[in-house]
Amino acid sequence: MPLYEYRCLDCKKRSTVLVLSLANQAPAACSHCTSARVERIMSRFASPKSEEARLEALADPSNLAGLDENDPQSMARFMKNMGEEMGEDLGDDVSEAMESDETGFMESDSTDRL
Repeated sequence: MPLYEYRCLDCKKRSTVLVLSLANQAPAACSHCTSARVERIMSRFASPKSEEARLEALADPSNLAGLDENDPQSMARFMKNMGEEMGEDLGDDVSEAMESDETGFMESDSTDRL
């Protein structure tokens, strides 16, 4: 039973569809907005790695080089790498926020509390 991934052309989000029968395959639709305007995309592949091996890789001092806890962009890169190493999908919204002006949303969050 294959899993197929699609990107919605309307809301731009990714959906995963489990195909139970290739002979009676239902038309793909976005699981977020239910739009039928989707395109099939290449799925990520899994690399089997134990949780212990993942944690060891994160603890490697070379992964911490250039990390500045006072720099939002540096922390965003580190969090993205950590999520990828642990096999977590942060989602497109979080990735876009990290790649855009991280300082803007981090500073506005901290000034709102003052």
